[in-house]
Amino acid sequence: MEPPTSSRLNSRKRRKDGSGPNGAAELDGIPPKMSRRSFGLREPAPFSDEVEIDYSKPYVRVTYEEAMRGTPLDRPVRVYADGIFDLFHSGHARALMQAKNLFPNTYLIVGVCSDELTHNFKGFTVMSENERYDAVQHCRYVDEVVRNAPWTLTPEFLAEHRIDFVAHDDIPYSSAGSDDVYKHIKEAGMFVPTQRTEGISTSDIITRIVRDYDVYARRNLQRGYTAKELNVSFINEKKYHLQERVDKVKKRVKDVEEKSKEFVQKVEEKSIDLIQKWEEKSREFIGNFLEMFGPEGALKHMLKEGKGRMLQAISPKQSPSSSPTHDRSPSPSFRWPFSTKTPPSSPANRSRNESAVTYDISEDEED
Repeated sequence: MEPPTSSRLNSRKRRKDGSGPNGAAELDGIPPKMSRRSFGLREPAPFSDEVEIDYSKPYVRVTYEEAMRGTPLDRPVRVYADGIFDLFHSGHARALMQAKNLFPNTYLIVGVCSDELTHNFKGFTVMSENERYDAVQHCRYVDEVVRNAPWTLTPEFLAEHRIDFVAHDDIPYSSAGSDDVYKHIKEAGMFVPTQRTEGISTSDIITRIVRDYDVYARRNLQRGYTAKELNVSFINEKKYHLQERVDKVKKRVKDVEEKSKEFVQKVEEKSIDLIQKWEEKSREFIGNFLEMFGPEGALKHMLKEGKGRMLQAISPKQSPSSSPTHDRSPSPSFRWPFSTKTPPSSPANRSRNESAVTYDISEDEED
């Protein structure tokens, strides 16, 4: 039986020919979709002193070849991994995942060292031993937890827990006066190496905390922790409070600057829009003005038409010479009393009066 995660670790390679639905390229090595169900356990892993072991059966270790081929379900390969597991992180979880998947049928036992052993051989821990036990218990890959695990594995301990293999990274672990505490395990053929996760470790996390100590101290003081609980002196406490106030003032100034920038940007955008609208309206106004009052504008044509109409009204045109003339009956002439002469006439009317005079004389002669 293969480990459940072996199919997930397959490399994904894109096919050059063809594509999947919706234009997505098909991938090689992708496992089929699984049904929606919970893969984790519903309860934390038990402690070793809470698990019954049938000592009636003899303790016979399985070989590496037998373990790789797969053992019966009632006889899983018992793999042991130990550590401090302080500030339990993803690097710890990945190491336990590798130990769990070393063989097709694996029962993983994890040993956690106590505070006394850790402080003597390695150094002070951030989490207490009970906190570290509890963190390992809730890792999904762990089947059993050994509290107060030994620093160096003895044959008696291996036989008591019926351990077949020990899993740990292959880097020599020098401690307790030994260059490698797993040397005798490797010589016995019981050691199986795992890979460390680069970029994360308990020491790295502690280094970050120490590097950013002021930030964390100020944050926890703001959350309500006392200076005594944080082991902060009176002067540093006042300094942190002052820094917090200064940061608040800086934040306010920054917020005001950002708001002012936004306001100025909005004003600029509105001013640009107003200028563009003003230019459009001004062009329209100038065009209308030129259309009305320009050299060839409508006003000039209106004035010309009005002038022509006025001139026509003042001096109407004479009738054409070709039109027929109507003969007028001569009007009787008026004579001055007691005078036979015609009344005086203007030089302009002499031509017309001459005919009248002639007419009058003829009438006198007839009388």
